[in-house]
Amino acid sequence: MISTDAALALREAGLVWHPASGDRFQLNEPEFEADIFTVSEMTVEPRRYPTGTILAFNGTTEWALDSVALDEALWLPREDQLREMLRGGFRSLRRLADTHRVEIEFAGEELAFEHPQPEDAYAAAVLAMLRRVND
Repeated sequence: MISTDAALALREAGLVWHPASGDRFQLNEPEFEADIFTVSEMTVEPRRYPTGTILAFNGTTEWALDSVALDEALWLPREDQLREMLRGGFRSLRRLADTHRVEIEFAGEELAFEHPQPEDAYAAAVLAMLRRVND
């Protein structure tokens, strides 16, 4: 699973989340710091309004919340979602002795990103692309 730090860096670089079933997220609340939630029609449902999107917690009377604004949630993209963000630039994911290496091609340049967790290696590649596009 992607680290909180990597997910925060992606959000700060401008990655926008459009919640869909199966997406994982954390809340920016101290009491939920260690909890991971999953968007699901049964339990956590995105509701879109003209004023913004909220995440509604259905059938969760034992929790002390009914809904949260989207900006209070931190999306934790899955490996497949991160790979999809790389689109045609993705070249490979390799498992090395003690790390994973993601190789991409972007703007005619071949780049490699390593991290012990494959999701964080993918996140580093996506982050590099976002930063280059936004600069």
